[in-house]
Amino acid sequence: MENKTNVMRILDKNKITYKHYDYTNTDAISGVDVARTLSQNPQQVFKTLVTVGKSKKYYVFMLPVEKELDLKKAAHSVNEKSIEMIKLKDLLPLTGYIHGGCSPIGMKKFFRTTIDSSAQNFETIIFSAGKIGYQVELSLIDLSKIIKFELADITAKIIVN
Repeated sequence: MENKTNVMRILDKNKITYKHYDYTNTDAISGVDVARTLSQNPQQVFKTLVTVGKSKKYYVFMLPVEKELDLKKAAHSVNEKSIEMIKLKDLLPLTGYIHGGCSPIGMKKFFRTTIDSSAQNFETIIFSAGKIGYQVELSLIDLSKIIKFELADITAKIIVN
């Protein structure tokens, strides 16, 4: 593959085995669209969200693309009174990534990262390779060789009427 992202280069450098996906020639925009385009289970495809706590510390949360972040659960998981999503304009200067291409690997600075505990239900998870149109798939064990993270229940219960 000639279009290596920084995330893929970091994984290669650390001799981490991963699968990569390229959906650049599709009209997939949302995470659920991406999962469908790649014929993957949306519960196994994770999005990366960046938040700020009441303490002004930043946190990264990864959760299935079809789920919503429960801000109360997320705040509790990192011992904060409350957290909120960072402003879109702050994402690139803070992380080096743009909306839709944010990866927990290769941010300008490492932030405490929490992955939804549902990730344990899969041998591997799929998430952004740091650029819109690219995803990587690897095991939590291999991901733990690159970044530190915790697992917690951080998703909202989706109520269907």
